[in-house]
Amino acid sequence: MNEPAILIDQISKRFASHVAVRELSLRVPTGSVYGLLGPNGAGKTTTIRMILNILVPDTGSVTLLGRTHGDASLNDRIGYLPEERGLYRKMRVRDVLRFLARLKAVPSAGLDARIDRWLERFQLRGSGEDWSRARVDELSRGMQQKVQFIGALLHDPELVILDEPFSGLDPVNAQALKDTVLELRTKGRTVIFSTHVMENAERMCDAVCIVAGGEKVLDGPVSEVRAVHGSRVVMIQFESAPTAEANVVLRDPALVRHYNDAHLTVEVELAADADPQALLARLVTTGARLERFELVRPSLHRIFLEKVGAQVEVGLSGHG
Repeated sequence: MNEPAILIDQISKRFASHVAVRELSLRVPTGSVYGLLGPNGAGKTTTIRMILNILVPDTGSVTLLGRTHGDASLNDRIGYLPEERGLYRKMRVRDVLRFLARLKAVPSAGLDARIDRWLERFQLRGSGEDWSRARVDELSRGMQQKVQFIGALLHDPELVILDEPFSGLDPVNAQALKDTVLELRTKGRTVIFSTHVMENAERMCDAVCIVAGGEKVLDGPVSEVRAVHGSRVVMIQFESAPTAEANVVLRDPALVRHYNDAHLTVEVELAADADPQALLARLVTTGARLERFELVRPSLHRIFLEKVGAQVEVGLSGHG
């Protein structure tokens, strides 16, 4: 088995009377995309700061890339995008990127060409525009975020750590970031990112750890996490909006424990002893026309609600 890129053993961190992280252990495989998931305030950022030695754990240990936590030789092998975006606002974009690259010991020879490739990839240069000459404070928030993301990758790090990287990005730029993360994986790089948006993690991650209240709820490969939690979820797609009679069936506690209604598509969590065929038969008798009725593995979002409680649903489904 390959040595893990990150190995965390029983780390804890307390701030006065508040325990931000409690006895957390993780193993992040080399060459994987790993999601650190949970609602706001779950301890994700504190965990990332302990991984990076910005905060020192009260107890436990962290090993990165086979090295002891705090080894100075690790600095140039890691790229980091913090949750709090911060660039020198009066500097020009190219100058900021040159500065960040030199901090990571990137040689000057060929640096501008490398910067140009990244700027073009994220549509900050080309098509008659060249934002590399603009001052940071002249950029939109999304543009600034892209510049900081580029700065985290210019030195071609082995390990990339991203704290809420999708916050504030429009769908086009969020997709560009996702594509880049997946490309890093194909090159054998390791990426760990935090998010409270489960959909991003489900589409991108090889493995995840879900945390709540500073404690690990579960972790493991995404496929295994979903398989362990069974197939008590039915995905239903109607041809047209469900009738009142069909909605009565969906609210029957003998058949349905919980359901998420997204107009024509409904995700149903079956009641403990319910037969999915009985649910199908009842819906058909209402005259409802179905395009899809399929037993599926539960989503990460559904698993989190089941393990932690529906009281965190707002925090998980929001953005930012």
